[in-house]
Amino acid sequence: MISLLTPPAQLQIRLGTWFVISSGPRLSQRFIPQKQQQQLFHKLKSAMAMAAASDSMPPVAKKVKHELEMFGDVRVDNYYWLRDDSRSDPQMLSYLQQENQYTDFIMSGTKHLEDEIYTELRGRIKEDDISAPIRKGPYYYYERTLEGKEYVQHCRRHVQDSGRMPSVHDIMATGSEAPPEHVILDENLKAKEHAYYSIGAFKVSPNHKLVAYAEDTKGDEIYTIHVMDAETRSPVGEPLVSVTSYLEWAGDEALLYITMDEILRPYKVWFHKLGTTQSTDSCLYHEKDDMFSLDLEASESKEYLFVGSESKTTRSIFYLDISKPENGLMVLTPRSEGIDTSVSHRGNHFFIKRRSDEAFNSELLACPLNDINATTMLLPHRESVKIQDITLFSDHLVVFEREMGLPRVTFYLLPAVGEPLQSLQGGKTVDFIDPIYSVEPAESQFSSSILRFYYSSLRTPPSTYDYDMNTGVSVLKKIETVLGGFDSSNYVTKREWAIAQDGTHVPISIVYRKDLVKLDGSDPLLLYGYGSYEICVDPRFKASRLSLLDRGFTYAIAHIRGGGEMGRKWYENGKYLQKKNTFTDFIDCAEYLIEKKYCTKEKLCIDGRSAGGLLIGAVVNMRPDLFKAAVAGVPFVDVVTTMLDPTIPLTTAEWEEWGDPRNEEFYYYMKSYSPVDNVKAQDYPAILVTAGLNDPRVLYSEPAKFVAKLREMKTDENLLLFKCEMGAGHFSKSGRFEKLQEDAFTYTFILKILNMVPTPAPAPAPAPAPAPARG
Repeated sequence: MISLLTPPAQLQIRLGTWFVISSGPRLSQRFIPQKQQQQLFHKLKSAMAMAAASDSMPPVAKKVKHELEMFGDVRVDNYYWLRDDSRSDPQMLSYLQQENQYTDFIMSGTKHLEDEIYTELRGRIKEDDISAPIRKGPYYYYERTLEGKEYVQHCRRHVQDSGRMPSVHDIMATGSEAPPEHVILDENLKAKEHAYYSIGAFKVSPNHKLVAYAEDTKGDEIYTIHVMDAETRSPVGEPLVSVTSYLEWAGDEALLYITMDEILRPYKVWFHKLGTTQSTDSCLYHEKDDMFSLDLEASESKEYLFVGSESKTTRSIFYLDISKPENGLMVLTPRSEGIDTSVSHRGNHFFIKRRSDEAFNSELLACPLNDINATTMLLPHRESVKIQDITLFSDHLVVFEREMGLPRVTFYLLPAVGEPLQSLQGGKTVDFIDPIYSVEPAESQFSSSILRFYYSSLRTPPSTYDYDMNTGVSVLKKIETVLGGFDSSNYVTKREWAIAQDGTHVPISIVYRKDLVKLDGSDPLLLYGYGSYEICVDPRFKASRLSLLDRGFTYAIAHIRGGGEMGRKWYENGKYLQKKNTFTDFIDCAEYLIEKKYCTKEKLCIDGRSAGGLLIGAVVNMRPDLFKAAVAGVPFVDVVTTMLDPTIPLTTAEWEEWGDPRNEEFYYYMKSYSPVDNVKAQDYPAILVTAGLNDPRVLYSEPAKFVAKLREMKTDENLLLFKCEMGAGHFSKSGRFEKLQEDAFTYTFILKILNMVPTPAPAPAPAPAPAPARG
């Protein structure tokens, strides 16, 4: 049967005796006698015309009344039926396909611009490239990308003089005289069999003979772990299935890994001996509290593995001595409500970063391995400086900190192993050149004095640096090549401070091209926001963003409360019963940018993903007049319904993030901002919403319901588009070029709404036919 909503591109005729119809995810074919083909062609032509006409009308989801009652309050959800956890309901799939078809139809007129932008984005990439090699033992390890290939190769080469101490000036030898490159794993070969492919962990054994890696082939973040011989690439043992990407070597012949429960909560840690079956693996710990989940990491010294059991407010640590795996997991920091700890190891001490209500920005302590209760304060708590992370070396400690919204790197010389550890003095700070920037720890070698870190800014491409903590010498090991005539000096980056409704100063990071932006209110601006989970959205470089900046856009990031940019209190003042600060901060930042003539309402576009999509959904409900266009990527918009359902992944763990709506106060507060529950009969800006069918973090049904309700309620004629990736999860498509297609589509939508789509160049006229020759 042919659906009238089936687009012409899916109606295919084969000029023979077979007729093929694709009207959904399945492909059917049946025999058609030759004499009936002409009649069928006429019917198909009529059906295709009707299908094309239907494409021009937005889909209308059917309404099925569904009442949800709590505390005597009844919410009617007419689109509850769109949720199907099996993702197989034909009516639901048909609706998503209709939305995709409508989006394709509406955007078909700007396909020339989308293709142009995609060509720009891809043209900036040096497709054949390698990452900065990292020395580990006798090898340099790195990743290689190949021209035209979506995925990376994991490679290594022998270090020519592996007995020499590492130096910041070391360069991996290449060429005919160098040790040959060995490709350990080529993701392109593995990905051929899958529409989606992502490796979540790639771990080399301590003796460098084996590799364990975790792969996801659906986008649902359920992984399979494979072990292989690093030289021959032959598999070792059977894969470990239905696991997380948490994976570490426990010596050369065993692994630790973590599995999930039915709501995808990491809850069991397992010990796997190579050569045995998964069914015989021993469970080292089972986290039974459904508000807690497990994680796993190795110490920089590679002598201990640490298992963290954490909620949103509390974190305790177990440790495994790799040299004595038979002892199992031992308690290092016992669970205590409101105390959050993370641990590193060096010599005869554990180093403990600890956060509490009093030390809300964290403090750093040390304790002897043989007396974990005998702690020494190394760095006390500071109200204006947040300890973000630490990295240990045999002779140094590096502290990644934050102050006034900017990251900072400070390192300290440690006393020799065996000598007493006392409070740290004389820390030295690494200097950075941009006024706003991002800096993050990279994998470094524990036994060296060389700190490796990643650096970028809104105008500085991602850069890898090696910094010698003994000499202060810093060497740029790799900067991402940006082709197409990019010149960072063409761009201005700055920080502004908006004043929120309650007087709080909110930082905004800004970048624009100085020869294009006039700062008179006439320029378009894209404002990005997130504001949840204490996540810091630092001003990082993104090459694809240049396609907006080079068209005269200003790009801004609102560092709103709920994130972690300004310390722990910044986060706490944007969660629970203060969550609305996140939304009002964003609105105040938007109004500030208009006041300072960076743009006008008619030129202001906004963007956010996931919890940032919740932000977008909330602010378009609150102030739809303030924005011209809004992009909500995989948005968490059905807050109350989701947080009342403990069978949905993440719900139980996030009662400490959003609040538990089984509590009446939280229920009504959530309901007051939950985007789905606050759609009303009013004019909205143009909106693009995206989703992933296999998304385990935000169920596809949340954005689908939001769009359906907006279509029902909104009073304007502004564009509302919904694009659902049918073979991807929370992070969209997996290939590096496929991701560029998403950016090109989003930018084209924004330019379309702003009437900035250039007229396509006319096709060249065909050459005149030659005059007939005389016979």
